[in-house]
Amino acid sequence: MSLNKNDQRLRRSRQTRVRIAKQRVARLTVFRSNSHIYASVISDDGAKVLASASTAEKGVRADYINGKGGTAAAAAAVGKRIAEKAKAAGIETVAFDRAGYAYHGRVKALAEAAREAGLKF
Repeated sequence: MSLNKNDQRLRRSRQTRVRIAKQRVARLTVFRSNSHIYASVISDDGAKVLASASTAEKGVRADYINGKGGTAAAAAAVGKRIAEKAKAAGIETVAFDRAGYAYHGRVKALAEAAREAGLKF
């Protein structure tokens, strides 16, 4: 039985989440679609979302060029926004959960923008 591309990503994602759960720290998780990117800070027990941001939000759409949510610039805007929201919720340190995606392109842009905005991971 061979896994398709998405099943492979989900398998990698599960392995990462097991390691993050042992750290007992909130996690910054990313979901990437072709047209948007979403980021959420989830509590250490996984029970609730503490902060979220995406390119689909009205406030973020103004931050990136031409309304295209599938770009690295848009991902950087989301990274900055999620860091601001997390800090407002009292969260300084998170574990970065890239959800099985390669640390490259939009995922990397989001992570670096969140770090620059003061989130530690």
